[in-house]
Amino acid sequence: MRRVGSVQRKMPCVFVTEVKQEPSTKREHQPYKVLATETISHKALDADIYSAIPTEKVDGTCCYVTTYKGQPYLWARLDRKPNKLAEKRFKNFQHSQQNSKGFFWNVEEDFKPVPECWIPAKEIEQLNGNPVPDENGHIPVLMHHADDPGLLEISAVPLADLLEQTLELIGTNINGNPYGLGSKKYPLHLLIPHGAFQIRNLPTLKHSDLLSWFEGCREGRIEGIVWHCNDGCLIKVHRHHLGLCWPILDTYMNSKPVIINMNLNKYDYAFDTKCLFNHFLKIDHQKFGRLKDITLDV
Repeated sequence: MRRVGSVQRKMPCVFVTEVKQEPSTKREHQPYKVLATETISHKALDADIYSAIPTEKVDGTCCYVTTYKGQPYLWARLDRKPNKLAEKRFKNFQHSQQNSKGFFWNVEEDFKPVPECWIPAKEIEQLNGNPVPDENGHIPVLMHHADDPGLLEISAVPLADLLEQTLELIGTNINGNPYGLGSKKYPLHLLIPHGAFQIRNLPTLKHSDLLSWFEGCREGRIEGIVWHCNDGCLIKVHRHHLGLCWPILDTYMNSKPVIINMNLNKYDYAFDTKCLFNHFLKIDHQKFGRLKDITLDV
């Protein structure tokens, strides 16, 4: 598994964006859209976007693997939000200045409390030991089969093998389940290492070419693209940046066959009957035409 960049903060768009006062297709009740212009952003150019590795942006929730009290743990991302008074002060400042530059956060007083074991992302700027807001065991893992890039594989990976990586959690109860995984009775959730699905035949880095690729190419039936740059910077473009809808039917992820390869015989585990691994063991080594065809009610 090749390691690429990890997600530690919000990713900037590859293009300069502009706000249009039209109802959003991304968030309900949002009265505006954030759309890409045809100009490549300075951040993308400074990160040498033309030499970056383009990968599929997967629609889930970001997770991180690191140690806690000497053991590897899977951490969920928590966006620490300001309290009502601080949020009102911030919005008033934005309205008066037309942007958020120059706003001062009192990190100790302006934000809602967080769990005791919460830790800030490693690349987040800190001031006096406090994170500063920016301007904006085993686990089932999904990735390409080692010997067949056209085949997906679900395998059990020790958390210790994923230390300091970020991954995207997808599944039945995540973000409206755009990939159609599992069911209410038998939910299915998987982790995908960030950068696992490299895009091989991306067109030139032009607004019109990318728009055509998303609209007319089978490989373009994805949520977006994330470029992993040589300096570790991550740059993205979302379908919504180009005025396109998401989620969509028949995603590219669901166009590939998938095989189950748990390989848990070497571990002395006794799984609960309701455990996801117990269900996977019943269909171990089976091959399915696509992810949404996997059934756990056997």
